[in-house]
Amino acid sequence: MRPRILVIRGGAIGDFVLTLPAIKLLRENFPDAHLEILGYKHIVALAEGRYYADATRSIEYAALSRFFIPDTELAPDLIEYFGSFQQIVSYLFDPDQFFENNLRRCGVKHFLHISPKLDDSAHAAQQLARPLESLALYLEDASATLHPNDADKKFADEFFAKSKILCSKIIAIHPGSGNEKKNWPLQNWLALGDWLFTLSPQPALLLIGGEADYATLNALRSAWKNQPLLVARDLPLHHLAALLERVNVFIGHDSGISHIAAAAGARCVLLFGPTDPDIWAPANKNVRTIASAEADLAKLEVNTVKAALAESLQ
Repeated sequence: MRPRILVIRGGAIGDFVLTLPAIKLLRENFPDAHLEILGYKHIVALAEGRYYADATRSIEYAALSRFFIPDTELAPDLIEYFGSFQQIVSYLFDPDQFFENNLRRCGVKHFLHISPKLDDSAHAAQQLARPLESLALYLEDASATLHPNDADKKFADEFFAKSKILCSKIIAIHPGSGNEKKNWPLQNWLALGDWLFTLSPQPALLLIGGEADYATLNALRSAWKNQPLLVARDLPLHHLAALLERVNVFIGHDSGISHIAAAAGARCVLLFGPTDPDIWAPANKNVRTIASAEADLAKLEVNTVKAALAESLQ
């Protein structure tokens, strides 16, 4: 019978991608184990059947909330589920150990809690992997990688084929993030795009975004309606990773989408304001970061970004 390992990871997209190097340690050192991830379904899909996870389960299950209440009645199906794992690694916030104690009531003997709260002591991926040293697992490479499967790659093939855009280069832009303070002003994106369209050979731009980015995406689409432009809006993250695997350069902020782009192998130029790129930027060699003056992205000049892009496009 295969040993079973469960990794529990909530948090946002970037948090999950930053945890992949730690999950990779488990995957590499226990190659015969059934490795499962409990997390937000749309995020953990990046890992299911894509090297990291044999299976995933949604963390958004009402009965799971009772595990954060001490000495309460627990759902029988979850008792059986958690009790089936030989090792559980949890990144859930559990300061009073209510969750851990309830897992032990399910028969869990080997449990490792890793705090999701990080400081400025080291790169985020290194901090998230460091507690695995108690299992004699040591992280040497803090970069994350994603592995789109055949279905993901087929989606990317069809997406670009339907666009009928024949430009030799595609530059992806994600103008948003989870925090307005981490976003470059719209007028700067407009100026940068206008410049990109003057390059020879002319590239196509791939605009990426979700619901929070609609206003910005609409403004850019309106300004560039006569230019070679593609839009990837509200895509499943594993499909988005397959698209970003194909682009020449990705431009974005400190965001989860930027982490996906870097992990998919895209050459990245990432703009950082209030957050520290030494801690939060993807550790991949294909990533170039630009930190703004006084941690204020409004003070980051368009010409500075142009210069970085010109080098990345060569």
